[in-house]
Amino acid sequence: MPKSLVLGNGTVLVCLNADANLSDFYFPYVGLENHIGGHYKHRIGVYADGNIRWFGDPSWKIETDYIADTLAGITKAVNDFLQVQMTVEDVVYNEKNIFLREVTLKNVSDRDREIKIYFHHQFELYESHRGDTAYYDPIKRIIIHYKGRRIFLINAVAEHRQFDDYSIGLFEIEGKEGTHKDADDGKLSKNPVEHGLVDSVIGLTLFLKAGQKTTINYWMTASKHMHSAFRLNEYVLKRTPEYLMQSTKNFWKAWTNKQNFSFYGLDNNIISLFKKSLLCMRAHVGNNGSILASGDSDMLQHGRDTYSYVWPRDGAQVAIGLDKAGDVNVAKRFFEFCKDIITEEGFFMHKYRSDKSLGSSWHPWLRNGRIALPIQEDETALVVYALWKHYYITKDIEFIEELYNPVIKKAAEFMVDYRDPSTKLPKASYDLWEEKWGTHTFSCSAVYGALKAASRIASLLGKKNSMDRYNEAANEVKEAILHHLWDQENRTFLKSVNIDGDQMIPDKTIDMSSIYGIFKFGVLGIEDERVKQNIEVIKERLSPKTEVGGIARYEGDYYYRNTSDVPGNPWFITTLWLAQYYIEVAKQEADLNPVKEILKWTSQHTSRSGVLSEQLDPHSGAQVSAAPLTWSHAEYVITVIEYLEKLEHMGISKVFYPI
Repeated sequence: MPKSLVLGNGTVLVCLNADANLSDFYFPYVGLENHIGGHYKHRIGVYADGNIRWFGDPSWKIETDYIADTLAGITKAVNDFLQVQMTVEDVVYNEKNIFLREVTLKNVSDRDREIKIYFHHQFELYESHRGDTAYYDPIKRIIIHYKGRRIFLINAVAEHRQFDDYSIGLFEIEGKEGTHKDADDGKLSKNPVEHGLVDSVIGLTLFLKAGQKTTINYWMTASKHMHSAFRLNEYVLKRTPEYLMQSTKNFWKAWTNKQNFSFYGLDNNIISLFKKSLLCMRAHVGNNGSILASGDSDMLQHGRDTYSYVWPRDGAQVAIGLDKAGDVNVAKRFFEFCKDIITEEGFFMHKYRSDKSLGSSWHPWLRNGRIALPIQEDETALVVYALWKHYYITKDIEFIEELYNPVIKKAAEFMVDYRDPSTKLPKASYDLWEEKWGTHTFSCSAVYGALKAASRIASLLGKKNSMDRYNEAANEVKEAILHHLWDQENRTFLKSVNIDGDQMIPDKTIDMSSIYGIFKFGVLGIEDERVKQNIEVIKERLSPKTEVGGIARYEGDYYYRNTSDVPGNPWFITTLWLAQYYIEVAKQEADLNPVKEILKWTSQHTSRSGVLSEQLDPHSGAQVSAAPLTWSHAEYVITVIEYLEKLEHMGISKVFYPI
């Protein structure tokens, strides 16, 4: 199930499903240690007239969205059977590790009633179900779930009263379904402690007249020490939940609108998705500089792992997007993160955990009995390329000098040396799609762009020898790309070649990344006939030719594809790359109409709350794979800003106006 809401503050990341149940609670890193695990949940239930219905029950009609321009969720829930209406606002407090929910519950019956609201919690602390403890503290009148240095404190108030009912028990072991069943009769057993695979429920009793509504404030704190949990609870009580929620909304509204983009010629849905994309990316950024690919744990239900990792490739694109949008601090922290994870040899590994440790991988160290680096060289190149983009925007020469030796020079030297001596092309690595081994056009183009960037940076710092060395290597790579990777017969750039001695084995698969790399990194100018010819082949061969539309990654893409009548599922990333081509080639305002059509198409295929997935079902348009995917949101933001930059270049409109 794609996530509907993603909320965070750089230490905590919370994900909610379409039914407004919490499915993920990451702490103390964004993306690392999911204490709900993705397969458990935290949910709300309402008891009235002898019946209880939990969120997720078909009797609920639930719509989730973000409050405009904020990283705050709003859920509207109606249950005709129970005759109640609810509005739930959710935030992660931007200053401290506190998740808050403000529930407004209305009795829509024509008679006065007693109604109870319940909050149910299933935890898997440290992502392990062994050794958890939960207990009721009768002094502070709170619930604590803890194991070691992971403590979660739960509290709720309504009409100046704390919760009046509770119970703690086991779930999914020893024949126990879960403590939520204890609420079936509207009265909890008040069991005060349990250990093992434990869950808890708290309840509040409300007396509502016909048509009356009331507000319930709920919060959960996350900490590493018990005394810190108690202090956070006191902080909420002293400052009030209402104040913390409003303060958080005010912060995000100011952050979202600080650049005052003109949005010339774009409709409200496109603008709304732009702002939601900024917020979604920002929620996936850790305070230590990590940039998570996705907090969507549902991927775990279909495979061996999730997307809750830092890919240098994805992180570089998000950093470029946030840099262009004005949040240069995030990009700076990401590059500092990269400084700590780059290898001594000067390359980045496949992916990393948010604590800077090495992530899981399926890339082997051996191929055909020979040692082979298990890397995607484009990831190393993209970080250096993004660093140049960062300098171009910030002009922060001190930061660039600080990272020159440990990142830029180290990576550039690796890219210069990691080349085939006969062709001058980069040696083989895995492609950006993490599937195929070879010397790929996209990776080669990214290396060209990165070496040009390293040469410019070396020039800025007065390092002439390095400037010349990197520039010469870049030009050799460009010449080799045009000589070895252009397929004149098919009017496209090859996906890749595999070099085996004197033999060069081409892969002629039509791949959108190949031509994107060629024009994006400046291997060829946008007016070059080879670029134009390749784009025409892309539009003909990679369109699914269904009502859904979009562009697939490459011909024969099997990933999540469930039909054989399309080249592959359409991806937001590759479709937006086509829009970026239209931007570059545009000479007058009318030439930008295809760009606006693709932006409109993107906004029409989001979830209601503005979440972009990785890909779409080519026939139904349903979101497929990880949702949200920060790379998809980054390409959307980059495309919108490049569209505005082109308008400014044409003298039609400014990118943004001073506030």
